[in-house]
Amino acid sequence: MKNQDETLEEWCRALLQAYELEDVQIDVNAILSLAGVAAHSVVRPAAPLTTFIAGFAAGLAAGSGQATDAVSMSSAMDVARSLAKDYDAEAAGTPVE
Repeated sequence: MKNQDETLEEWCRALLQAYELEDVQIDVNAILSLAGVAAHSVVRPAAPLTTFIAGFAAGLAAGSGQATDAVSMSSAMDVARSLAKDYDAEAAGTPVE
């Protein structure tokens, strides 16, 4: 019986293969971490929405040649993580620096 990590890695490979993106490297833990930040800083349904939009933004940046796949993904996730954390601080009435 597969554990959760093995299942997620297998699912990730299957999705990449279906989209003919076998050469793309995905950091599953980083994506799950971003989803966790969005879920806890905004609202729970923000997790899939945030990861989808960050992925879409990364794809547009990489596809237009603005940056490599890895840099595009990292940058998009950094922006989303920062925005989610700022959203949480603003909602709590904490000044954002």
